[in-house]
Amino acid sequence: MIGKFATVSALTLLFVATLLPGRGFAQTTPAEQTPAAPPPAATPAAQPPTDQQPATGQEPSDEVSSSRRKARPHDYKNWNFNVGAGAHVDSGDTKTFVRGGGVVATAGAARNASKYLGLRADFIYANLPLRDSTLDLAQATGATSYVLAATLDPIINVPVTKLYGGYVLFGPGFYHRAGSLNSDTTVPGSACDGFWKWWGACSNFSVPLNGSFTDSSQNEFGYNFGGGITRKMPSGVEIYAEYRFTHGSHSGITTDIRPITIGVRW
Repeated sequence: MIGKFATVSALTLLFVATLLPGRGFAQTTPAEQTPAAPPPAATPAAQPPTDQQPATGQEPSDEVSSSRRKARPHDYKNWNFNVGAGAHVDSGDTKTFVRGGGVVATAGAARNASKYLGLRADFIYANLPLRDSTLDLAQATGATSYVLAATLDPIINVPVTKLYGGYVLFGPGFYHRAGSLNSDTTVPGSACDGFWKWWGACSNFSVPLNGSFTDSSQNEFGYNFGGGITRKMPSGVEIYAEYRFTHGSHSGITTDIRPITIGVRW
């Protein structure tokens, strides 16, 4: 009985093993497998090289960059200086009493804002020789008379060629006119004529009683304008010729001269 049961059991196990291949009880435990090696790590893509940074890790400042830039050279001088001499002609009341051709001397300096525009200051001395007819009116044997002027003018430069140029100027002026009569025989308190009025000594229609009328000194404010032409020399110094009109006035007394000067500027 036991032998039959064992035979049946063996047949049953064989049938099951046939229907389920690889899953039967006869299937042995698979040998331990060695785990597969992981795939190699992907190499990161090459990155483009970055700009080399300075050792400090900071970008150069704008000040450093700007300091390395070359300054653009000026095509003009920041300052110009001039000296000149010549003579003058007169106009108005000045022409009536003063003989033309008196000596003129000038000196000045200009601060340029550009090639074309600047500001020029000048000092002018002009001798005012009195006419013989004027000395007769003053009853004097001789006289000294002059004017000192200070002007401040915008100046406009006009380049024409590399060698030649021109300029115009205009602006306010301060004028100090002074003089002295020699051996004057005018009687104090005499009635004033045209000369004494222009001379600046007339007071209440008569010359002063104290005799101080032989000396004159007065300050006047006014204007001036003019222009000139320039010629550049190989040394860089410019020769110029200038014509200017100056006018000063105070209490109805005027001084009008027209200096004509030749000089140099650099």
